[in-house]
Amino acid sequence: MDNIYLVIMVALAVLAITDLVVGVSNDAVNFLNSALGSKAISFKTIMVVASIGIALGAMSSSGMMEVARKGIFNPSEFVFAEIMIIFMAVMITDVLLLDFFNTLGMPTSTTVSIVFELLGAAVAMALIKVSGTGGGFEALGSYINTGKATEIILGILLSVAIAFTIGAVVQFFSRLLISFRFNEQPKWIGSVFGGLAITAIIHFILVKGLKSANLFNGTLTELASTKPEVFLLGNFIFWTLISFILTTTFKLNVYKIIITLGTFALAMAFAGNDLVNFIGVPIAAWQSFQDWQASGIPASEFSMGGLAAAVQTPTYLLLISGLVMIITLWLSTKARYVTETEINLAREGEGEERFQPNFLSRQIVKFSMTAFDSLSNTIPNGFRDRVSGRLTKPNQYIPKGKAQDLPAFDMVRASVNLMVASVLISLATSMKLPLSTTYVTFMVAMGSSLADRAWGSESAVYRVAGVLNVIGGWFFTAISAFVSAATIAYLLHLGGFVALIALLLFAGILLVRNYLSHTRKKVETKVEDILRKAESSSIQGVIEESATNIASVVKRSNKIYTGAINGLAKHDLEALKKNNKGVKKLAKEVDGLKNNLYYFIKNLDESSVGGASNFYITLLGVLQDFTQSLEYISKVSYTHVLNNHKKLKYNQIKELKDLDHLLEGLFAKTTETFSKKSFENIAGILNEKDKYFDLILDKVEKQVARTRTEETSPKNTTLYFSLLTESKDMVKATIKLLELYYSEHDSTVEPARIDKNKDK
Repeated sequence: MDNIYLVIMVALAVLAITDLVVGVSNDAVNFLNSALGSKAISFKTIMVVASIGIALGAMSSSGMMEVARKGIFNPSEFVFAEIMIIFMAVMITDVLLLDFFNTLGMPTSTTVSIVFELLGAAVAMALIKVSGTGGGFEALGSYINTGKATEIILGILLSVAIAFTIGAVVQFFSRLLISFRFNEQPKWIGSVFGGLAITAIIHFILVKGLKSANLFNGTLTELASTKPEVFLLGNFIFWTLISFILTTTFKLNVYKIIITLGTFALAMAFAGNDLVNFIGVPIAAWQSFQDWQASGIPASEFSMGGLAAAVQTPTYLLLISGLVMIITLWLSTKARYVTETEINLAREGEGEERFQPNFLSRQIVKFSMTAFDSLSNTIPNGFRDRVSGRLTKPNQYIPKGKAQDLPAFDMVRASVNLMVASVLISLATSMKLPLSTTYVTFMVAMGSSLADRAWGSESAVYRVAGVLNVIGGWFFTAISAFVSAATIAYLLHLGGFVALIALLLFAGILLVRNYLSHTRKKVETKVEDILRKAESSSIQGVIEESATNIASVVKRSNKIYTGAINGLAKHDLEALKKNNKGVKKLAKEVDGLKNNLYYFIKNLDESSVGGASNFYITLLGVLQDFTQSLEYISKVSYTHVLNNHKKLKYNQIKELKDLDHLLEGLFAKTTETFSKKSFENIAGILNEKDKYFDLILDKVEKQVARTRTEETSPKNTTLYFSLLTESKDMVKATIKLLELYYSEHDSTVEPARIDKNKDK
């Protein structure tokens, strides 16, 4: 029986490494987003700086391990066998939960997950013990450290409001001081801001954050502890002067220095604060295992009161953990996927929104706008105009093709994000309070975005919906962590070794499945012909540029149309469901092109405004008609099978296959014409258009005859006619696209040829 604990220790070691990987993948957003979003420094520099920060932070996190040992439950109330079940349940749950959020690309809190997992597993084991002795729920108080658990949970939740508020306030006053024209401001303004930011980071990270690592001893630490006012004032003066010298003499950008130092500091605070979330439980389990082995007492009788004593975590374990975190940071693609979510929500200006608005987001935006207008009316006009002038971003000419290279937000906001988040997180770390770094950094970024007016009337409902989705995910984290850990602990108690092996296999299968799913999605994204927004400023440029989009739409539509027919023929609900997702994605991309119409027209040359805009508007209208017909075909096919209606008859399926085969030829020729820009081939395709309409008309007549004589299913009849009608509309849209290009390309190319001949 004792061998089970050796298996558990090996499993916990593997789970610890896995948890480090999935944990860093999720938490990398906390220290990378500001540097990546502002594009102040190169990606390689960001990664090197963050890696150094993680290494130093890991060395200073030993004291935080006490949370996993005695922060949530009273170890003296449990025996070794029960403690090992608690620890195993926590680690299995943590790995699966964090990997699930990474796959979705949603940032969640590793601190909240570990706290609620410990709470859930400990409560489950306590209830098992209480029920065995005939006690009630009131007896749980002796097993659970309710005071500490409540303090941790309230502290984490309170950090959301505090981080958002402080982020908004600091950003508002920073923008008033510096404005968006920060490069044009007097050097002393940037120097003062640099002095404040660097002083905050130096004090809270390098002194307090690393205090437990004993890297700073003597006069500096003593001065900071005994006379913080003198230390802060001296630092502020020193760093303000250094910033002034660097900007005036060496022409360095002080905001880049702040972002670099802030990224280092936040990475260090992350490692110092969150390392407990990944290895705290396995280390506590290892130390418990050593104590039990040395005791010679049976596992079911050995009390775990020893966990309450302070134990220093071995340095080599911290070093190994830091190394795993650094390697993961460099290699994990999921880390970048999670980072994109926060940058997308905090970015300046409009663009493709990841989240869709909901009722709550609309009401919040509506109420906020009303409240803001009411408050603005109470402020004197002169003062309001001056403030508004400082907060207004100047119009900036963006060369075509360069929009995607612009940073999501400027270096001032990135500096504020890093400064405020570093201060809050490192302060909690130095006090040995488990603070959610994700909650803090995310809410600081959202607060600074709001204060910076990054959420305009065009994007507010989408951004608020995104924030609500992320916060909703946090509550889901807490509930699912508690329930899952409690369930797994109960299963391990009931099933013993068999349950342990089964749960480990289940966890392994889920991790591999999520990895393969994420990899497949990445490959599909690279291979798929994503529609590109038009950037050309002349009609000829638009014709050439949008040809690629048309080739992509028709090619993907061809596959979706065939998928719908095949799915109907086989009555395959899963295939039709997948097909439905594909057409919705395509329709969303076409809508995205229409949403970009404003920027397209703004970018046009004066000489091309009329022709190019009319051409592009017509083109987008035809593409939308095309995808709407395809969307309807996919939807009615899926609904028909979902509702378990009768299968189409053999003749109907055969006729649809014939039609699919003919349209496949039309779509293939169209795709080739536009992908190769061989517009001279359009005439040949148009000469054959009648055969497509004739075939569809023939199918309609046959179905009418069947309906009059042998057809017995109204649903089949309705579906079949719907498929034929929408197929006809798709052919019409395709012909219209071809005719549009045939006429417009001819009219733009011929004058060019004439001019060329004149020159000769």
